[in-house]
Amino acid sequence: MSGEQVKPRIYVKVKPERLGAVIGPRGEVKAEIMRRTGTVITVDTENSMVIVEPEAEGIPPVNLMKAAEVVKAISLGFPPEKAFRLLEEDQILVVVDLKQVVGDSQNHLKRIKGRIIGEGGRARRTIEEMTDTYINVGEYEVAIIGDYERAMAAKQAIEMLAEGRMHSTVYRHLERIMREIKRRERLKMWAREEL
Repeated sequence: MSGEQVKPRIYVKVKPERLGAVIGPRGEVKAEIMRRTGTVITVDTENSMVIVEPEAEGIPPVNLMKAAEVVKAISLGFPPEKAFRLLEEDQILVVVDLKQVVGDSQNHLKRIKGRIIGEGGRARRTIEEMTDTYINVGEYEVAIIGDYERAMAAKQAIEMLAEGRMHSTVYRHLERIMREIKRRERLKMWAREEL
């Protein structure tokens, strides 16, 4: 074997109807992801696949993973501007598989998605605002972008709605969780100020 090093690669399966959104008008979205992460992105339209590789040697592996997460978020239905939030520090993508929660029944899935979205999108918007996350409800999944604690709080709220809990119960539960998260954040801030 020669001394040539193998370039790391990440393959991301993309919904065929979302390939255009990953590329963007005049290739702008793809170019922005590559510019901000130091990666090269190749779009394989035949297999509906995106390949993420480092642009040069020395690009941190975390950059490849962040680029792949942005592509995955766009594939799940987020607009690119919201998916770019994943490039910020401490931001994650959490996916709730509704089929695992409610089974394969199309009627049941439709009803559960209706509960999660709410009338005029109000339930989804309320959870987003309470947790400072982005939420996208797809065909079989709900995707969440945010910091770890807030994304997990939103995930818990979505799972509670999927299990049939009342919206008011879910919001009260979320208020308690968010109060605790904010309290911990204030304590961390005070601890830093004392140093």
